[in-house]
Amino acid sequence: MRIVRVSYSVPPEPGGKERHVECLTREQLKRGHEVTLAFRRGDVVPEGATVLPTRPTPLSVALGAKSDVLAFAAEVGRALRDAGPADLVHLHGDHVEAAVLGPVCRRRGIPLLLTVHGAMTRRHRPLARRALRTVDAFIALGTRPHGDLVELGVDPRRILAMSSGLDLEGVSGFRNPVVRVPGLVVSVGSLDPVKNHELVIEAVTVLRRTRPGARLVIAGEGPERDRLRGLSGTDGTIELAGHLGRKEIYELVRRAQVFVLASRRLESKGEGVPTAALEALALGTPVVLSSEASLDPVVPDHGVYRTFRSGSLDDLVAVLGAVFDDEEGRSRMSELGMRAVAALDWPVVASRVEEWCRVALPTGSRNGDTR
Repeated sequence: MRIVRVSYSVPPEPGGKERHVECLTREQLKRGHEVTLAFRRGDVVPEGATVLPTRPTPLSVALGAKSDVLAFAAEVGRALRDAGPADLVHLHGDHVEAAVLGPVCRRRGIPLLLTVHGAMTRRHRPLARRALRTVDAFIALGTRPHGDLVELGVDPRRILAMSSGLDLEGVSGFRNPVVRVPGLVVSVGSLDPVKNHELVIEAVTVLRRTRPGARLVIAGEGPERDRLRGLSGTDGTIELAGHLGRKEIYELVRRAQVFVLASRRLESKGEGVPTAALEALALGTPVVLSSEASLDPVVPDHGVYRTFRSGSLDDLVAVLGAVFDDEEGRSRMSELGMRAVAALDWPVVASRVEEWCRVALPTGSRNGDTR
């Protein structure tokens, strides 16, 4: 299959979507598919993939005054009109890019698959409804994007709810021997308001009143760094570790007594299925998540991880305290977590994507034929 994969950013730009794009591309290349990448930011192109050349157009220049994502989509749309035949355009984004690329794909007779990586914006809903009608099939990474798509009028039969994949072979090398650091709380994610790192900082500060050994390390970079630094104090209890490589993150998370993700839903965005939490489970680290970062439907909460009410400091403090005080419970969570994600290796996930393309996408008008 000849796939054009469209993503505004790719590694080394940070984020779960960027890693997903890279890993899925690598796996599809291994499976014999041809993959062409179209992106604006980043420069990591897996060996064997090609790059779709884009350039500014009068339309993209005009749209750029409103949104660079729109401008990027317009440039990709023009490049698709000039490109050779393709069997599939796989867009990683949302209705913004689909509004531009959907009509182009329709005219060229190329099926359009949209993977939505997180909860969708609650703005511009009439535009979103119209844009999503031009998409042939969807992959929703988690229950929140799945529910958002349905609310916007997408037929649930056109949506596959699943998760991103994991490099389980890479993770397995960091599991044993495990020496947990008592009191160490770790969070991994961009320093962005949606991650709500401020709440975790507050919770660890409260916990230290009764558990002086509690400390927090946050791995990630983003626009909130200066504000979070101001909240972190100067005693070393709270550490902003910045951007770390995958091996460094695995080493950090495997030493934690608890992994926490306090994400919240904002008007413009929210979580899908956070890969960092899945990796923590794979490493056997007990996981605590906000109700807006749950792992449904990939990992149902049957004792595998603990949740607290999103935005509630009291709930987070209570759940963290309970996990700290329950050694047997932590051991059980560790075992259940590793078992729960054992089927999320990238080859398995890529097979699901391939099967969904076979089942859900039209096959009668491809390779550049018009509809």
